Amino acid sequence: MAGRLVLEIAESAEYLEKSLKQAKSAAQKERLQMLWWLKTGQVTQHQQLSQRLGRSPASITRWLHKYRQGGLAELLTIKSAPGAPAKIQGEALEKLQQRLQSPEGFSSYGAIVEWLEQECNLKLKYDTVNRFVSQTLKAKLKVPRPVSAGQAPAAVASFEQTSGLS
Repeated sequence: MAGRLVLEIAESAEYLEKSLKQAKSAAQKERLQMLWWLKTGQVTQHQQLSQRLGRSPASITRWLHKYRQGGLAELLTIKSAPGAPAKIQGEALEKLQQRLQSPEGFSSYGAIVEWLEQECNLKLKYDTVNRFVSQTLKAKLKVPRPVSAGQAPAAVASFEQTSGLS
């Protein structure tokens, strides 16, 4: 029979329960749930934790080690891959945002690629610029313009005369 899991949990059961309800990510919820079960005595063995959480015993061991080493803050720290730095940043980013918000805007993503090369000395691919502007900046190419209520009467009369509709 497996021995009892011994872990000194500094936080109160009430604090853990409150933190569990406010946790933003699933990973944090799992880890807080583990501590709450241990603190309230619902789980007493390592294998029980593994089965209840649906995680490997190695993961549970790693989490318990993190908690023993650095407490709750260390346990809830979820590391993520850093990713590549943004291709457009600093002064070039500021200039691009200003231009996108200006009345002239851009006519196409190709125009942005050319503008970045001329103004900021950045050589970027069309797809990179397209993805960055639309997804990261969530910007439109042109600032929306007011739409007229109707067509100009003079233009309608001119069209009717030339087409023989009058």
